[in-house]
Parts: sequence; C-alpha cells; structure tokens
Amino acid sequence: MASDPKTIPQSGPLSAEANQAAALAAYGGVLTVDLDAIIANWRKLEKTAVPAECAAVIKADAYGCGAAEVSRALSKAGCKTFFVATIEEARKVRAAVPEPTIYVLGGYFQNTGEHYAKINCRPVIGDLNELAEWDVFCRRTGWNGGAAVHIDTGMNRLGLTLSDAQAIIPRINAGDHGITLVMSHLVSAEQLNSPVNARQLATFRSIASEFSGVPAALANSSGIFLGAPFQFDLVRPGAALYGVNPTPEADNPMQQVVDLKARIVQIRTIERGETVGYGGTWTARRPTKLAIIAVGYADGYFRAASSNDGTRGAEVIVAGKRCPIAGRISMDLIAIDITDLPPNAARRGHMVTLLGDGITVDELAHHFGTIGYEVLTSLGHRYARVYKGGNVVEPLVKPELVQGAEPPPVEQPANSPRSPS
Repeated sequence: MASDPKTIPQSGPLSAEANQAAALAAYGGVLTVDLDAIIANWRKLEKTAVPAECAAVIKADAYGCGAAEVSRALSKAGCKTFFVATIEEARKVRAAVPEPTIYVLGGYFQNTGEHYAKINCRPVIGDLNELAEWDVFCRRTGWNGGAAVHIDTGMNRLGLTLSDAQAIIPRINAGDHGITLVMSHLVSAEQLNSPVNARQLATFRSIASEFSGVPAALANSSGIFLGAPFQFDLVRPGAALYGVNPTPEADNPMQQVVDLKARIVQIRTIERGETVGYGGTWTARRPTKLAIIAVGYADGYFRAASSNDGTRGAEVIVAGKRCPIAGRISMDLIAIDITDLPPNAARRGHMVTLLGDGITVDELAHHFGTIGYEVLTSLGHRYARVYKGGNVVEPLVKPELVQGAEPPPVEQPANSPRSPS
C-alpha cells in the first residue's frame, strides 16, 4: 500500500507501514476495498455465465467502492462493458478507462447527445420520445456510437412497453438501426422459485428474438444464478461484485470486498444502573467498561443498529472478540460494551472492526433493517479509503477530509503518479 501523494514529504526515515499509519491518523475510520476480491467475484460470475459476456454495474460510485478504481481493476481483468446511472458517472469512468463500452442506465434527454458523443458512451433508451430525440441528434451530427433499448417486462419502472417495442421492430429489420443491445430487468431474481421469473423470461425471450442480430441482456447478479436460459448474450452483475449475497436462499458464493474499521477515542467505565447515549435507552446491568469509537450515522453506520434495554443491536469486533453496541448510535460516535475483554485488550487509539473479519455486508444490512446495496452505497466520506490489490499503481489512500482537518505529512514515493481528481 502507498499513502496519498497529496500530503507533503515526511521528515524522517519511517517504514511504509509507519507512513500508512501516519496518513490514517487524522481519520476516525478506515474503509478498505479489496480490488482482488472484486476481480475474483467478477471472474466467478463470468465463469457462471459462459458463454455470455460478463459486464459490470458500477453505478453509485461502484456501490460506494470507488468507480474509477473498480473500473480500472476490472478492465485490466478483462471486463469490456460497464453500466452506470448518469452521464456524470460515465464521465468519471471514461477518464479511468478509455476503451470499454459504457452504458448509461438513466436514458437520453434532449440536448444531451453532445455529452454522450464527447466521452463515447451509450444511452439506455426506455421511451419512444427518447429514441426520437436520439435519432434527431444522430442524423444531425452523424454520430453512430450506438444505444441500448430497455424493454419493460414487469418491473413497471423504466423501459418501452411491449407494444412500443413491437413498433420499432421494422426499424431493426431495416438495418443500420444503431441499437447495440436490447435489455430488460428482473423483478424477483433473488427468489429462485418466483413465478415472476419465468413470466419475464418468456416475455423477454419472445420480444428479444425479434431484434435480429442485436445482443440481449436480462440477468442481474441474482439472475445469473437462475441458470443459462436467463443469461442470453450479456449479464450485468452489480451488488454481487461487491460481496452482497446474490443467492440469499443459500450460502454466499462471493468474496467479502469491504473492510471497515473505526478508532477508539475513549475508554470509560460506568456503574450498574447508569445509562448510555441519547434517551438513556440502554442501562448497564453490571459495572461496565465502554469503548467509544469515532463513527456514527453520519458515516453511514445506521442508527437502526442501536441497542436498548429490550433489543440487542449490532456487534463490533474489538481485539478479536465480538462486542455489542451499547445504546443509541449517534451522528459521530458509538459506544461498545467491552466489559468481557481481558484487561488492556482495548485501548484509546486502537482500531475496531465494524465490517469484515466475519461481519458481512448482509449481516450489517439485517441490523440496519435494509439490504446490502444500501449499506455499501451509504458508507460515508469521512473515512480514509484504502485500496489493495487489482494491480493498482496509483496511490491507495484517498482521504476524504473533514473540513479543516489535514493528515500528517507522509513520504511521496519517487515517480508515483497522482491520484485521480
């Protein structure tokens, strides 16, 4: 690992590990993204979907993991197609990976054609008005970068209706249509026995077969595991790449990607009968030792994981042992009951694990009352972000500083490239 080169050189001959520790000292938490695990997950999904192409959905900053870093790693691993939600997301990904195909799921709006053409990316069109506006732009400018057509087969969210899709079949048969992909989206792919899956498959297979010569895509992460009939020419995994279980009715086949640690800022003891946190909802039933850590709901650790006198909340790993949260999670701080740890096992300045080391994204989602997708995309910007693996050559610590804070100086390696802006 290398430290952020934006910081100024160190004054003494510290080791790389010491430099790393110094760089992280200004932050309450450290979010580590394992790019090798993302690559391994992508390759597993690719193998499962052979011979279909395996793309990667990297919208929402690659589900909070860093779209630039993830797209570079996956592109090096062989991924040739990426999906994002907005043109702005596409712009950032294109700056990181010049060659792969990029589709924008948010569709096409009038006067946005120049943005698509400038960065050579493709809209996913889900409405006849969008298609007409796209055609006008292409005829006016001669742009032939291509576009996907999204057909609604049951989600009732985005996409052409079946009758609208039928209406453009003559255009497909006429050739030179500019459509490079036809796609739809599954409603209940994570439910293996949902009858909706079979209905959507039959509907999509029927309409896609009329788009002669146009590659077809239906399966998301969970859809890949529904089997070959759902995989068509291209699959679009998203959450599974980042460690979320795509088969919640079975064991998770994916590797954990994200590790989240937070710093202990204070150790304190309270007497039996005293309460902890806002509202005094958690009462000590014995003399209790607490560790206060510098992360809270402002950092994406949901208040819903709090504990009270009647409900046990989430757990945190302290000195290798799971310890329960004590009281309400606040904006910047969480109290942890460490009474059962050996003396001096936890001290001020030590790091504890909130995600990783056996605490999965899906477990945390359960305590948050949500899904793994929201856990990942909610992870805050006050962490020092560390990337490992993936043949990453750019610096791996990307601090998102609290206003007014500056990290300690660390050494900039000779000839190291600057991190992306």
